[in-house]
Amino acid sequence: MAIAPITGMLRKRFWLDISCALGLGTASGYAYWYGSHLKSLERQENYYIKLERERAAASS
Repeated sequence: MAIAPITGMLRKRFWLDISCALGLGTASGYAYWYGSHLKSLERQENYYIKLERERAAASS
């Protein structure tokens, strides 16, 4: 008993696979950017502002 070959799977699900991949990739990118990256950037900027204020207070 032979098993029928699987044909046309890529063609049939191609657009679904591409749209899911792009959608999930975009959602993951936004989640990283707004959930992690901007928070760490804000922490870094606050640290440098604090150092600048301390240096300005020490020099005056």
